Amino acid sequence: MLPLDKSEQAAIASVLSDMDAELAALERKLEKARQLKQGMMHNLLTGKIRLV
Repeated sequence: MLPLDKSEQAAIASVLSDMDAELAALERKLEKARQLKQGMMHNLLTGKIRLV
């Protein structure tokens, strides 16, 4: 395989950086959902909220 020129390397680095940022955002969203679920389960188990 031939070495890539600088512009190709920059384009690849940009795509990888964007992917890293998107993964970080998704991980934050997942953690918020897990915290919400944990809070809701706590309320259900302590009887603060009842499902009818």
